[in-house]
Amino acid sequence: MSRDLKKELGKQYKPSVKPESIIMPPLQYLMLDGQGRPGNEDFQLAVQALFGVSYKDKFILKKREGLDYTVMPLEGLWWADNLKDFENDNRDNLKWTMMILQPKWVTQPVVKEAIEQARKKSDNPCLYKLRLENVEEGLCGQILHIGPFLEEHATILKLHKFISDQKGQFDGKVQKHHEIYLSDIRRVAPEKYRTIIRQPYTQ
Repeated sequence: MSRDLKKELGKQYKPSVKPESIIMPPLQYLMLDGQGRPGNEDFQLAVQALFGVSYKDKFILKKREGLDYTVMPLEGLWWADNLKDFENDNRDNLKWTMMILQPKWVTQPVVKEAIEQARKKSDNPCLYKLRLENVEEGLCGQILHIGPFLEEHATILKLHKFISDQKGQFDGKVQKHHEIYLSDIRRVAPEKYRTIIRQPYTQ
């Protein structure tokens, strides 16, 4: 039976449409960095590399060890060096780390093998940039956004206000927040997109 990691993680991947606080455990991700508007060429190549290698990780482990699991959805960390870029929704100046959660039994050697397999069939330059890295976000504010990505801004500000009301301060890069794309945009209308918005913070 294929394991569904979203179900196993529980609340972390079942957000409310109302802001709430959660504690994120340490998790590992396949990831790479970039900059600019979502959907540009670099962004698309990054997404292709992430999913290609994530599925190869899965197939390697299923064949070798009999482990089967559902590949997790695309996620992204977004931030801006200048606070005004975020407040004004200036997407061309945004920086990002795109990533996909990997189960704990995916190891560095497995990822290396998967990348080598992918490179035999693709010249995607992002394959050279992939890395497996642990992320420990800890205390976070979280909310579910329903609707097009271009309408996320109001939801993000709503989450920021919730954190401020909790006397919280943003942790790390200026205005960094975490998005998890639960919907398959090839099959779902934009008004029904479901996206988790998650913001690490400290008190």
